[in-house]
Amino acid sequence: MTSQPAADPRGAVETAADPRGAVETVFRIESPRIVAAVARIVRDVGLAEELAQDALVAALEQWPRDGVPDNPGAWLTATARHRAVDLVRRRENYARKLAEVGRSLDTTVAPEEPSGPDDIDDDLLRLVFTTCHPVLSTQARTALTLRLLGGLTTPEIARAFLVPEPTVAQRIVRAKRTLATRNIAFEVPYGPDRAARLGSVLDVIYLIFNEGYAATAGDDWLRPALCEDALRLARVLSGLMPKEPEVHGLTSLLEFQTSRAAARTAPDGAPVLLKDQQRGRWNRMLIARGIQALGRAEATADGPPGPYALQAAIAACHARAHTYEETDWRSIATLYALLAVRAPSPVVELNRAVAVSMADGPAPALEIVDALAGEPALRDYHLLPSVRGDLLRRLGRAAEARTEFERAAALTHNERERVLLKQRAEDCG
Repeated sequence: MTSQPAADPRGAVETAADPRGAVETVFRIESPRIVAAVARIVRDVGLAEELAQDALVAALEQWPRDGVPDNPGAWLTATARHRAVDLVRRRENYARKLAEVGRSLDTTVAPEEPSGPDDIDDDLLRLVFTTCHPVLSTQARTALTLRLLGGLTTPEIARAFLVPEPTVAQRIVRAKRTLATRNIAFEVPYGPDRAARLGSVLDVIYLIFNEGYAATAGDDWLRPALCEDALRLARVLSGLMPKEPEVHGLTSLLEFQTSRAAARTAPDGAPVLLKDQQRGRWNRMLIARGIQALGRAEATADGPPGPYALQAAIAACHARAHTYEETDWRSIATLYALLAVRAPSPVVELNRAVAVSMADGPAPALEIVDALAGEPALRDYHLLPSVRGDLLRRLGRAAEARTEFERAAALTHNERERVLLKQRAEDCG
C-alpha cells in the first residue's frame, strides 16, 4: 500500500491524489462486511470472498478513471452484491435460490428480518458462527474468520498463530472447501450447537481485537476499525448470551483495553509504553463499562473464573490504578498464575514474568523468561527478547540488554514497534 489516506471506518475516504490507495484502504476496512453481505446471497463464504475480490478489481479499474465515489464502502458492497445476484440468476437452480434468498436479491432493500426468536440481524455475526462451525478444526476456524471477518492477510494470521505461512494458507483453503461441500448454513445457531461453538467464536473475536490493538505488521501501531468490530461483536454476544460468564469476561477485557487507545500512541503515531501513558487520557466511560461487564461475569459464573474473566480482572487492576506506581502488581502476578493453570501457554508465562518482575524484582522474573527460551512457539516471537532486554537493563546488564532489544527489533514486522525497540537498544548505551 503506497498511502494511508484519512479513512472513515464506515466507508468515507478523503483522497484526491491516490485513488488506487483509496481502493486498497477502503477494501481493507470494508472487506469483512462485503464478504458477509454477499455470503447471505450465495451461501458460500469462499465464493463470497471471490466476488468481493471481483469488486476490488472493478474499483481498481474505475476509480482512477472516474474518481473515488462519495461512499466507497457502499460502492464496493453494491458491486459485489450485484455480481452475486447475477451469478445466482445464471445458475440452473435459480428458482430454488430465489426462494431461499427472497428480498435479499434486491440490493436496494434492507436485510431480511431475523429468522428466530434469539436471532440477530447481523451479517458479520452470522459470518463468525459460520466460519466457526464444528466441521472445521479450531485452527481452521480461527484462521478463516480472521481472513474473512478481520480482513487479515495470510502472513499476518501466521504471525498471530506463530506458525508458518503455508500452514495457514492450507487451513484457509481447506476450510472454505469443507464449508462449501458440507452445505453449512449461513446462520446464527441455536441451542446446544450455539454453546458448543461459543468458545472458538470468543477466541476469534479476541484475536481480531489483538490485531487491531497491536498490529503485527505495517506502518501503524493501531488499527482501530478491527478493535471496533471486535468490541461491537463482543457486546452483541453479551446481549445474546446474558448467562454466559466468559462472554461478559471477553467484553469486559475489550472494554478495558479499548479504554487506553488514545494514550497508546504519541501524536506522530509512535507507541507509548504503559508506564509512560497519560492516564488522564484513558476513557473512563469504557472503564466503567468494563467494570460492569466484569461484575456480570462474576455474577453468572458457577465455578472458577474462565480465561477471559481472569484477563479482564488483570486489566481491571491496571484500570483502577491512578498511576503506574500504584498498580497492584502482586494481585496481577497471582491472577496470571491462575491463568497459567486455567489456560497454560508460553505467552501467558511471559506475561506472568513481567508481573513478577514488578512485584518481586527482575531476578526471579528473568528465571521464568530464561525457562521459556527453548519454547518452539516463541522462537520468532519478538516480545520474548524484548521482555528479557528490559529485565537485563533493570539488572544493570546493559550490553546484554542492548543485544536483546536489537534482536527483538529484527523480529518484529511492525515498523512503529521496530523504531521503539531500536531506540530502547540505543538507550542501553
